[in-house]
Amino acid sequence: MSIQAYGRLKLALRNLFRHRSRTAATLFAIVFGVASMILAGGFVEDILIQLGEATIHSQTGHIQIATPAYWGSRSRAAESNMIKDPAPIARILAKQTGIEQAVSRINFVGMLNNGKRDLAIIGEGIEADGENKIGSFIRYSAGRALKNGDSDGVVVGQGVAHLLNLQVGDRVTLIISLSQGAINTMDLKVVGIFQSFSKEFDARAIRIPLAATQALLDTTSAHVMVLTLDKTGDTDSIARSLGTLLDKQGVQVMTWQQLSDFYEKTVKLYGAQFGVLQFIIFVMVLLSVANSINMTLYERTREFGTLLSLGDRPATVFQLIMLESLLLGLIGALLGMLVGYAAAAAISMVGIPMPPPPNSNLGYTALIRLDPVGILSSGAIGFCAAVFAALYPAYRATRVNIVDALRHGV
Repeated sequence: MSIQAYGRLKLALRNLFRHRSRTAATLFAIVFGVASMILAGGFVEDILIQLGEATIHSQTGHIQIATPAYWGSRSRAAESNMIKDPAPIARILAKQTGIEQAVSRINFVGMLNNGKRDLAIIGEGIEADGENKIGSFIRYSAGRALKNGDSDGVVVGQGVAHLLNLQVGDRVTLIISLSQGAINTMDLKVVGIFQSFSKEFDARAIRIPLAATQALLDTTSAHVMVLTLDKTGDTDSIARSLGTLLDKQGVQVMTWQQLSDFYEKTVKLYGAQFGVLQFIIFVMVLLSVANSINMTLYERTREFGTLLSLGDRPATVFQLIMLESLLLGLIGALLGMLVGYAAAAAISMVGIPMPPPPNSNLGYTALIRLDPVGILSSGAIGFCAAVFAALYPAYRATRVNIVDALRHGV
């Protein structure tokens, strides 16, 4: 750094501390804006992460594998859409890294009878112990989850239990119509009443052991294979790899994002909302800083007139003002990031109780997710706002009439 540049930097710092009240007001605006963006961005990030994990661990898993006919059919319980022999696929999956487990499911539709009335239901035949790992977001308001040993057990959604007035220990009859026209029935014992992340699912869903479903349908096939992974972030890469490996098996791989239209729409909605929020905060910081700088420069009109009368060029005055704004923006952005980080950590220690989202039964506790990119981008927005806010006032300061400026305030 040259002696001249060092002198300007020293002068700029002295000017900032010389006008303490104005500097403090400007810094407050920048710090508040940056911290607000960090908290808002972290809050939105947490909502999306928790919604994604709830979707994965209540219904979809990370990846699902089924036939193209299954994905293209409106009737996903049709026997013609099944994977005829899941065993070769399971052997391929067992050799892949990053896959925690793979379980099979059979979908069916039928009637559930409690001895007094019937209710149309959608059902799933599941590998109980494996599904309990997938369904870590499913809560049981009564009873317990299915186990592999429950040959005649059934768990029902809270809505089903309410409509049929079911309690744990009650006996129900499941009636299923086969594709050949025959009707099969099975007597089941309610072992649990569950709440998932979807109110619609809970209003019609039941789950029974996979072996019982295969016996009812007289099949060894499965509609879908559901995979959970060691890391959610590996979903896309593993899905692409499996798509190539399983191409000759006549199946198609789908990720949880593709299966959850609601999640995709929620991401777009929150992304747009946060973009608007960032713009609003940017404008607020810009106007606040501009107002503060305008007032400061107005009070310093005689100072600028003196500098110009002593032979300093207008460009020098402009550079001095912009250097002060750069320093102000940098200090404000750093303080804002520090305050935002501390506030996010403090809030996350306590948590924010949230009501159930639309179409959901379950509330949750929100946190503030600290993302390095989000923190840096928020600081950059606060810094840029301070710099842009100073451009026009600095230009006006260089255009003052020297005589009028020296007489200012007299």
